[in-house]
Amino acid sequence: MSGHSRWAGIKHKKGLLDAKRGKLWTKIVREIAIAAKISGGHPESNPRLRKAMDDARDANMPAENIKKAIQRGTGELPGVNYEEMVYEGYGPSGVALIVEVTTDNKNRTAGEIRRAFSLHGGNLGETGSVGWMFSSKGILVIEKSKTTEDQLMTVALDGGADDINSDDADVFEVTTQPQDFEKVKKALEAASIPTVSAEVTLLPKTYVKLTGAAAQQVLSLMNDLEDHDDVKNLYANFEIPKEIIEASAK
Repeated sequence: MSGHSRWAGIKHKKGLLDAKRGKLWTKIVREIAIAAKISGGHPESNPRLRKAMDDARDANMPAENIKKAIQRGTGELPGVNYEEMVYEGYGPSGVALIVEVTTDNKNRTAGEIRRAFSLHGGNLGETGSVGWMFSSKGILVIEKSKTTEDQLMTVALDGGADDINSDDADVFEVTTQPQDFEKVKKALEAASIPTVSAEVTLLPKTYVKLTGAAAQQVLSLMNDLEDHDDVKNLYANFEIPKEIIEASAK
């Protein structure tokens, strides 16, 4: 399993969510508001809003908070006007990174993201400078204790999945095309196979393998960006041993 996927799986574990619940709720509220602003406040016809509401429930956000976030997005309640931005660049050791943010102050956020890259030996690039190194995929992570590989293969592949990776000792990783993601997710739900995380994401086409001090430097940058209130999603093409990532996440 790729370094990126390990990072995604680890950050969704309950311990990390509990430790950073305040920041997590802030990011989810922004995502709900933006999704509602763009495509309306009805999750039945707004997949992005439906996903954000699922994330809110997984994070134990009260229903009233979710309702108010939707109303701010649709304009029923006053609220801050957020914009979405994407930054691309290189971290230490030539690791490619894409940073998606939601912000109410583009200049402030751009300066802070640039400083984070610089502090850890990286630099921001122009739009498109690293985007070509990634492709959009649906990723569903399932704990191995919750199903068998045979059952998962039958359900996921029949549902339209592209591939199932079982290299990790603890989890399976199901990969789909973006347009097939919802269909595969519903197939897993119908078979009562729970997911650790499920999202349409960007996966690297190639990886930079890192260990030791170089790995720690990249993970320090990832942690700083992850902690930034405006950062919504992070994508990177590093491949780092699992034990180093887990130690960093703690």
